[in-house]
Amino acid sequence: MTTTAAPRVDYRTEPSKYRHWTLSTEGSVARLSLDIAEDGGIRPGYKLKLNSYDLGVDIELHDALNRVRFEHPEVRTVVVTSGKDRIFCSGANIFMLGVSSHAWKVNFCKFTNETRNGIEDSSRHSGLKFLAAVNGACAGGGYELALACDDIVLVDDRSSAVSLPEVPLLGVLPGTGGLTRVTDKRHVRHDLADIFCTSVEGVRGQKAVEWRLVDAVAKPAQFAATVQERAAKLAQGSTRPADGKGVALPRIEREDTDNGVNYEYVTVSIDRAKRCATFTIKAPTTATPTDIAGIEAQGATWWPLAMGRQLDDAILVMRTNELDVGTWLLKTEGDADAVLASDATLLAHKDHWLVNETIGLLRRTLARLDVSSRSLFALIEPGSCFVGTLAEVAFAADRAYMLALPDDPERAPRIALNEMNFGYYPMVNDQSRLQRRFYEETSPMEALRGAAGKPLDADEALALGLVTAAPDDIDWDDEIRIAIEERAAMSPDALTGLEANLRFSSNENMVTRIFGRLTAWQNWIFNRPNAVGEKGALKNYGTGEKAAFDLNRV
Repeated sequence: MTTTAAPRVDYRTEPSKYRHWTLSTEGSVARLSLDIAEDGGIRPGYKLKLNSYDLGVDIELHDALNRVRFEHPEVRTVVVTSGKDRIFCSGANIFMLGVSSHAWKVNFCKFTNETRNGIEDSSRHSGLKFLAAVNGACAGGGYELALACDDIVLVDDRSSAVSLPEVPLLGVLPGTGGLTRVTDKRHVRHDLADIFCTSVEGVRGQKAVEWRLVDAVAKPAQFAATVQERAAKLAQGSTRPADGKGVALPRIEREDTDNGVNYEYVTVSIDRAKRCATFTIKAPTTATPTDIAGIEAQGATWWPLAMGRQLDDAILVMRTNELDVGTWLLKTEGDADAVLASDATLLAHKDHWLVNETIGLLRRTLARLDVSSRSLFALIEPGSCFVGTLAEVAFAADRAYMLALPDDPERAPRIALNEMNFGYYPMVNDQSRLQRRFYEETSPMEALRGAAGKPLDADEALALGLVTAAPDDIDWDDEIRIAIEERAAMSPDALTGLEANLRFSSNENMVTRIFGRLTAWQNWIFNRPNAVGEKGALKNYGTGEKAAFDLNRV
């Protein structure tokens, strides 16, 4: 019996259904204006006052970013600003946090993190630059949204300030990367960051520039012109095409059932008794185009783009709505040659904006799988197509089991590597999954390079270290059953910590620190009475009562 709260969250939306964001474009500049509807919360029980946001606001932002990426290739700079007077954004809605379950808070923070990281990913890989036009008070998650942008311009009206007031006001941390971006990205001196993050009023004007909290300030009369000038300057460094033909992103079609979700290229089947779900990703069923004209003609139905969008939606649907389903079994099926042919097209046209954006969508979707707090087991069986791009799904798994059929080579599954496995889909720590797997050691990586392009059976894959185990058909059912049952018997909390540590075991960067600190620090703080107890700061906010803290340092 699932404990998932109803109604289920649907991550699908489109601009005509936005309640909080307005997306407009003019030449090379897009404008995302935040004007949050107070009564537009994704769940009842709170009002989104002072341009404060909840999951529904971020779902719209996630969709809007993809619209810019794919539907508006002419856009080189996105200006993020507010449609309200004198307030940019006050961050995550505090009353929403106060009435939400622990799991909801953490999953909300994780998705918000991923959306912010996606902004930086597009800036780095696609030449899509972002400018935060902070035209009013900017606090908490609102400032964290600005921090994700390449450039921050703050209006100098003697009252507007940037702030991260979570510690003094709520007894929690800036949970969507605020602390980390202030130091790692903005290089704010640590003592100044200490003052900044423990004051409620924040920092405004030229002092904000001097402390590196923003890049520029402008008086109200010059604010619009300054934003326009800096947006144009950012656009000059972009490689996105002024004459590109955009691709419309239609609504992702899916069938929801009591025990699963079905798309054209992805199916998810839930076994509630075993608390596991089986994700099956399907190869293309028709020939994929080999030239840009063919890709553009197929548009959003082009297999890599369609499959990537469907897999991303499936991950989000399952992660948010099926909290009890702790193990995900990852399978593929279909023609491996069709997947390899699709990869060949991606590689041949990787510098074309649409192909580059599709690779980016696949990169972010696989990264979303990496940071999902679920046990991931890949099952490589007859009919599988774990090759190239889809092999990354197996390499993302905590374990990979491959069926050995030495007496039936025709049915025996194969896996195959190609160039896509050597850096095109880096994890959030900038390593390929093969580099992570083998700690970037020279000998195994050279062996893998030598095996690229060759269909590998279970014994060969096991010898190269690409799979965890290769049971034969006599032992297969029992070994998989035992692995699933053992996983279901363990503490989900301990497994989340274990998996996160093992998946990101060597390289660290700003993004891994953001996720690690969210998992360890914020997860812990969200459970502490100083934040969420009866007298906790988060619970008492807005009541007029002073928080009562347990003064023991833990």
